[in-house]
Amino acid sequence: MKNAGSVSIHAVTALDEYGQSCTVQVAGEIPLTLIVDDREIVTLMTLGSHVEALAVGYLRNHFIIKKLREIQSVQLNLESKTVKVNTFDGVGGKRMVPCTITAGCGQGAVLSVDKLPDTRLSNVTIKQSLIYALLHTLAQRNNIHRQAGGVHGCALCQGAEVLAFVEDVGRHNATDAVAGLMWLHNWAGDDKIFYTTGRLTSEMVMKVAHTGIPILLSRSGVTHKSIQIAQKLGMTLIAHAKGQHFLIFNGENNVIFDACPLE
Repeated sequence: MKNAGSVSIHAVTALDEYGQSCTVQVAGEIPLTLIVDDREIVTLMTLGSHVEALAVGYLRNHFIIKKLREIQSVQLNLESKTVKVNTFDGVGGKRMVPCTITAGCGQGAVLSVDKLPDTRLSNVTIKQSLIYALLHTLAQRNNIHRQAGGVHGCALCQGAEVLAFVEDVGRHNATDAVAGLMWLHNWAGDDKIFYTTGRLTSEMVMKVAHTGIPILLSRSGVTHKSIQIAQKLGMTLIAHAKGQHFLIFNGENNVIFDACPLE
C-alpha cells in the first residue's frame, strides 16, 4: 500500500482590515468516499495526503476492521475520489458498530463510546526536557499550517524521534491516518507519544488509547470527559502545551521535572 494522494493549496484574493486586496494561501479539501466490500461507508472531507492510511485508520478506529490481515486489497481512485477496501470473506462489510455523533472536526466524527480497551495502558515516564524538545521539533513540521492555516497536525513520536507527522483539515482525519500508518508499518504503541494540535475530547482520547499509546500531548485544551477516560485507562494527558508551558491533567507521576523554567 502507498500513501498516495494530492495536497492542494490555493491562492485566493481577500480584503484586509484596511479594505486592501491581498493574495493569501488557503488549504484545499476533497471529498473522499470510503467503500468497504462494495458498501459505501462514509465520505470524508480531507486535505488529500495519506489517503490510504486515512482509510485504514478510519476502519481500525471504528472497529470495522479488527486486524490488518483482514484486508485483502486497498484501491485508490483519485479520479473518482474513492478508496475501495476489500476484506477476506467480506468481514468488513458485515461490521457496523453502533455509534454516537460527537463534536467532530473534519469528519462529523462518529465513534462507539462504550468500547474502551480492557486493560490499562503502559506505565511510561516522560521527561519535561523531552516535552520541550518535541514541541520545538514539531513546530517545524507544520508546513501546510504555516503556508495556509486551516489544518490540524498529529504526530507519532518515539522518544525524540518523530516517526510520522500528518496534517489534515480535521484532527480526526489526522488521528486516523496516524493509526493507519501504525498498522501499515507494524508500529506498536506502548512506548510511543501521540501529539496533536487539536483539542482533546473523549473520542480523541479513545482513538489514541485503542492504538495502545500511553502518553497524549496536545497544544490545545481538554474536556472533562476526556480526563475521566484518561484516568480510567492510566493515560498521561498533557494539554495547553506551547513553548515552555503545559498542564498535566492525568499521570503527573509519569512526568519527570528536569527542566523547570526560570521564574
